[in-house]
Amino acid sequence: MMKLFRDVFPLAILAGICISIGCVVNLRVGGVAGAVLFAFGLTTVVYYGLKLYTGTAGFIRRQGDWDMLAVVLLGNIVGCLLSAWLIGYAQPDCVEPASAVLAGRLAKGAFACFLLAIGCGFIMTTAVEFARKGKMLPLLLGVPVFILCGFAHSIADAFYFLVSPSDQLLQPQVLWVYLCEVLGNFVGCNLYRWTLFFSTVEKQ
Repeated sequence: MMKLFRDVFPLAILAGICISIGCVVNLRVGGVAGAVLFAFGLTTVVYYGLKLYTGTAGFIRRQGDWDMLAVVLLGNIVGCLLSAWLIGYAQPDCVEPASAVLAGRLAKGAFACFLLAIGCGFIMTTAVEFARKGKMLPLLLGVPVFILCGFAHSIADAFYFLVSPSDQLLQPQVLWVYLCEVLGNFVGCNLYRWTLFFSTVEKQ
């Protein structure tokens, strides 16, 4: 575990910071332009080989990678927390739109956020799979697609939630909604792999 924290945790923190940069531009610009510019965050993660939860969950082995995935998620959240502290102080105009994102998630409820997170996870794993083969266009398109669809990205939402006012963030249902997003992202990230596995089993 100590080796994981030494080797993976710093890369996961940086990935959380990169996604937070995408979140900031999306909050400040909004619309199609904000969704497109958000792609800078994920492109940076892929280029530098950083560790992002939604770029990792769809590629883990059945045994041996669960500790690593937990460290990645924790590091991503820490990166978002550090970014949220900085942005909340230096760019307070981001607080209101981030609060609106959180309010929207709470209004939808945990199960709806779980379903929306599945769509995001599927898109992200597909985009990363193409990027690993040197094809970046799906990555550049995938990010604005999931944002404009209203799908939930658990790491982006970690930043949005943490920038929001503390009285809103500390509502009990926020944690439940967030955990459902994390789970939904995991399901979406593995949707193709699971479908392929069961299809193969049925043919045997």
